Amino acid sequence: MSERAGTEPSPDGDAAERDTPDRDAVDRGAAGRTPRDRVRALRAVAQREFDTVVRTRAYLALAVAYAFVVVALPLASGVGGFLPLVLDLSTPVEVLVPLVAFGFGTWSVLADAQSGELEVIRTYPVDRWTYVLGTFAGRAVGVLAAVLAPFVALGLSVPFLREPSTAVFVSHATVDSPTFLARFVALTAAYALVALALAMAVSSLARSRRAGVAAAALVALVAVVGVDALVVLGLVQGVLSADTLGVALGLSPTGAFRGLVLSTATGGVVSTGPPAANVAASVVGFVGWFAVGLTVAALGAWSPGGR
Repeated sequence: MSERAGTEPSPDGDAAERDTPDRDAVDRGAAGRTPRDRVRALRAVAQREFDTVVRTRAYLALAVAYAFVVVALPLASGVGGFLPLVLDLSTPVEVLVPLVAFGFGTWSVLADAQSGELEVIRTYPVDRWTYVLGTFAGRAVGVLAAVLAPFVALGLSVPFLREPSTAVFVSHATVDSPTFLARFVALTAAYALVALALAMAVSSLARSRRAGVAAAALVALVAVVGVDALVVLGLVQGVLSADTLGVALGLSPTGAFRGLVLSTATGGVVSTGPPAANVAASVVGFVGWFAVGLTVAALGAWSPGGR
């Protein structure tokens, strides 16, 4: 059953049937709307997407599975404090968050296209950016709730489950602080939004569920390990030097997230291990991937001639 079953296709709350107007007339109508009309339409689209997420049991199952893994890993190894918790979660989160975001976002535009609701929405005075941003906003609420809820539970449990640690960076009481976890949560939220934007880009370009699944798996794989693998290959082949390595690592969503976590979320306490991405390059990488994802989603959803 389609996840859109039972939804109202109208983005502005008008359930009355309408004749399908000329596409140029639709574009002119969307262009002539006031900012207040655009905000109202965006809120309606976002609410529609959020209702879809809440109603679809598969998303709940995905959120529960993610929460189980995220909570079980640090509990199994022992919670030594907020900073050890961040270090324990950083690598699993690098891999799991894109999977959750792609799970929530892959069907966003594709489901509308296959159910025929996208063509109905396009007959209303709603421009491509209103549709894409509204869809993104509605899905983002679900993604952030699924991704961040386990961190809240773990953060509240640290004072009760904290174990004595011999690590140097937590040996002094003033070193370990909830600020570490708060920074990590903020970076994880940004990471999830970037991955969701990429998932929506895939959804807008796919023409079938099979193609959507294949493309989502490929893009998620490239985002998680593909770009990093190319950076390592470039380093081995001598294309990249030690001076440019930090910038190159920031070009991938995963590398940017890892670099920002090590540079900001841990407060620079952890200075050992493999080189991290440059902070400025990581921020540019995050913003760039986010913008590319939403732009491709807008162009693909409103492609000439429809789907």
